Amino acid sequence: MTISQSVTEPIEPQIAGSMNQHATLEEPIRRPGSHRRSAVRPEVVHQSKGSAARYVQFGAGLCGPDGWTNFDISPTLRLQRLPLIGKLFGSIGPKFPAVVRYGDIIRGLPCVEASCDAIYCSHVLEHLSLDDFRTALRNTYKYLKPGGRFRFVLPDLEKLARDYISSTESDAALAFMRDSYLGHQSRPKNFLERLRGLFGNSAHLWMWDYKSISHELSDIGFARIRRAQFGDSGDARFDVVEDVDRWTGCLGVDCIKPEF
Repeated sequence: MTISQSVTEPIEPQIAGSMNQHATLEEPIRRPGSHRRSAVRPEVVHQSKGSAARYVQFGAGLCGPDGWTNFDISPTLRLQRLPLIGKLFGSIGPKFPAVVRYGDIIRGLPCVEASCDAIYCSHVLEHLSLDDFRTALRNTYKYLKPGGRFRFVLPDLEKLARDYISSTESDAALAFMRDSYLGHQSRPKNFLERLRGLFGNSAHLWMWDYKSISHELSDIGFARIRRAQFGDSGDARFDVVEDVDRWTGCLGVDCIKPEF
């Protein structure tokens, strides 16, 4: 959830945004079975009673804002975090900020249950298979405190489909397949490209519209589900993690774990 990879996903005009601290969505989530557990057991982040609010971002890529605990599952990040030899891999792929930690929302983040005030991800969920998507939602719900917020943005399948249907251009189908990242322009031609295809996950595995994703969220137990717009959270913490270019023309959603 891009979960960055050593192979950067092409920037989607209405999805990925400008090339800044938010822009590289390299391998936001890897496919099931494509990675092993790290030899170094991740440190579990505990939050004591009365401590500061905890905000978590998964699939962070190069976006590691202050005030957030940022996770990604990029192979490049894993190599750069290896003790002693990690510096040797600093020139391979993007240099991840020191505040971005290795963590997989599907296998489970090193977070204590009901310890997070808010969780955020940007252009991650569409890279997951349906089963992995549902696992990610269950884990997100588990990590949130009662009353905690889950906020995210991803491509809007309904908008892409409407744009395709309403277009009179001869290349409308090409534009839809390109903009949705559901098509492949060419097959891998060499070993490196095959390796990228095997370990990467730039493809979109399951696309969503508001009707379908709100139903999935409701099934997990989320409440107060609504369409979200850039900057409408009412929480200044989100101002440093959201990027307007990644929200433009896309589907934003905001929901809450109920307080029972």
